[in-house]
Amino acid sequence: MLEWLNTHIAYWHWLVLGLLLVTAEIFVSGFVLFWFGLAALFMGVLLMAVGMPITAQLVIWAGLSIALVFLWQKFIKPNWRDRTTSGMALEALTGQVGSVIETNIGKPRGRLRFPAPILGEDEWMFMSTSQIAVGERVKVLNISGNTLVVGPL
Repeated sequence: MLEWLNTHIAYWHWLVLGLLLVTAEIFVSGFVLFWFGLAALFMGVLLMAVGMPITAQLVIWAGLSIALVFLWQKFIKPNWRDRTTSGMALEALTGQVGSVIETNIGKPRGRLRFPAPILGEDEWMFMSTSQIAVGERVKVLNISGNTLVVGPL
């Protein structure tokens, strides 16, 4: 079996495997397949310059893959700033200013729109202790469930 692999596995097999793994990372969360794919791409480039048996190729690929995942987890990932506001809805919404597009006059809730989407939505339901007409600008004071608590600007 190893003899067959030694004679039939070429550099381009590693390049294809690397591209497939890097592309598969789009569909899988965790950012691990990327590093295995990068190691496979490295193996393809290395094999263009130096020939080696399949066992050496597999050992180098596995070692490089594990090293890259370790370096990612230990040094790079902790220093990556998370620029999302996931899990921080109160902090993301408090103080934002929007325009009322559906009044709350005569009913408990209205609807407002922000100039740009916040947490993926540009329109939100709101409630307020005061009656607010369409077109007025309001400021987010708090959140109650999925409804914003607002006050006049």
